Formats: sequence, C-alpha cells, structure tokens
Amino acid sequence: MTAIISGPAVDPLSPINASLAIIRQRHGEDSLQGLVPGLRAGRAAWPSAAVLLTADGMADFLATAAQRWNAQPHAAAALAWKCYSYWLALPAVTGYAAARRVPIMTPSEVLVQYSPRPPFVRLGLRDPLVVEDASLATLRSSVLDEHLLPLIEQIQTHVHLGTRTLLGSVASGTAYALSRAGLAAQAPEVLAALGVEDLVELTPQPDGQARIHRKTCCLAFTLPTPKVCSGCCIRNT
Repeated sequence: MTAIISGPAVDPLSPINASLAIIRQRHGEDSLQGLVPGLRAGRAAWPSAAVLLTADGMADFLATAAQRWNAQPHAAAALAWKCYSYWLALPAVTGYAAARRVPIMTPSEVLVQYSPRPPFVRLGLRDPLVVEDASLATLRSSVLDEHLLPLIEQIQTHVHLGTRTLLGSVASGTAYALSRAGLAAQAPEVLAALGVEDLVELTPQPDGQARIHRKTCCLAFTLPTPKVCSGCCIRNT
C-alpha cells in the first residue's frame, strides 16, 4: 500500500533531490535551471499550473513562447511544450526510478513562472506531497493523466499540433531525464507506463546513460536560426 508523506519531520523530497543532485554534478548548474532549488516554491508569488488549463492562461503562455523563440505559433508552442514537459517530468521520473517516490504533480500543486528570456519556464511545488513506494500507475497519473494530457488538449485549442508530436517530447524528455541521472536502465519500463515507448529509441551506454533518438520532431529546425537536435528524427531523412 502506498502512502503520501509530507511535513517538517522528514523531508519527503530528500531522495528526489538526491537524484537531481546527480544530474547537477554530471551536467552542471544549468542542468536544473527549470526547477526551483529544492523543488519547494510555496512562497513564490507564482500562479499554479492550473492557469494553463484556461483559454487566457494558455494564450499568454504561448504568446510568451512566441517572443522567446521568435517563431511561428505552432513551432513556439512545440518548443514551449518540450521545455515544460521535460521540467515537469524530471523530478517525478527520477524520483520514481531512484527511490520509488513520486511527487504529486497535478496542476494545482505545481507553481509555474515563464518568461521570454531563458530559462523559458521554471517549476516548483506548492506544498510537496510525495507518494512513497509509488507504482508506475501513480507516476503516470501524477505526470500524464492529470497534468500533461489535459494540457495537450488546451494547447490544441490554440494551435495545430498533433498529439504524437507532443507526446514525442514527453518520451524524449523522460528518456533524457533518466539518462542524465544515470538511470537509463529503467527508462523502458517508465516509457511503457507512460504509453510513449514507441516514440524514442534508446542505445545504452557504459556509464549508465543512453543515446536517445526521437521518432518525432520538436520543430526547432523551423526557427529563424534552424537547429537540429542531436537525437532528432530528421537527421536520418
């Protein structure tokens, strides 16, 4: 039976922050720039992510993305989504893989700040609630079913982007998160639990990381200064 833990006596985020610290050690300070240090953002005067599920909130988010990347609306939305979904999934998937702990990442529990300047988005938790001995079903519910999938529906009321394209960024972001934490061996089961295992190919590396190849594109190649990501599908076309 799983249990939700919180409170000052035992910091439920400690194992999750330990897995994030490994990413910082391996890849530098900027590797966590989209997350509030320690994940606690309870005192920040930021709105909850639930605002992005409203028409006005999403319109403002996408307008900010268009400024950030100087891109067409659909491309800016794809890149904003790539950032957002990566930072949202990062503490949850690494927490699960490293310690079977999953923070509750529902929109009401996540606080968000976004800006036309880098980093585009920063996320933190209002009052962290963490499921101990979490299952893959809990991980999927917290990250995908209750947050990212409703957000995809809202994005698609503003721009024409396919669900497969958007879920491709969830797949690659999840894979990169686990790889950077040295947890790539657990990526296949996590990707399968999220239902996105067919959207990336993983090649294990000796250091516990993986080479990641996307099967969809984040549209960075459409920017005024085109970019083709290292694992992009269009490299092979």
